[in-house]
Amino acid sequence: MKISTKGRYALRLMLDLAIHDTGEPVRIRDIAARQEISEKYLEQIISILNKAGYVRSVRGPQGGYHLMKKPAQYTVGMILRLTEGSLAPVACLDGDVNTCERQENCVTLRLWKMLNQAVSDVVDQITLADLVEWHEQKGVDYII
Repeated sequence: MKISTKGRYALRLMLDLAIHDTGEPVRIRDIAARQEISEKYLEQIISILNKAGYVRSVRGPQGGYHLMKKPAQYTVGMILRLTEGSLAPVACLDGDVNTCERQENCVTLRLWKMLNQAVSDVVDQITLADLVEWHEQKGVDYII
């Protein structure tokens, strides 16, 4: 499994919103400058996050975005699955039902299930609030 730039940037965008939450909307232009990411690419990503109800847009000259919930209510897994789709290491584990004709005799299926569970265990227990805390421990102004 490899996380694409869309997934990584979505996580950075959400983390930036959490870190810079002063009660005022955070502008995409400011996030793009801090994160050194194309404003146009961030606009595509924020659109996905907005449609999913993860962020709220505020229009107007002082407009921007807010998180819809508290950082502790977003897991890394939620954000990555929204932008990446399934995080399963193999296609047969993508959905709720494994429809692979070979599953009964597949020796490696057990391995793939263990790997899938391990990834889910990590990304589903770490929240945006955890990342904010890690950021504060690092004491840096940027997010990589």
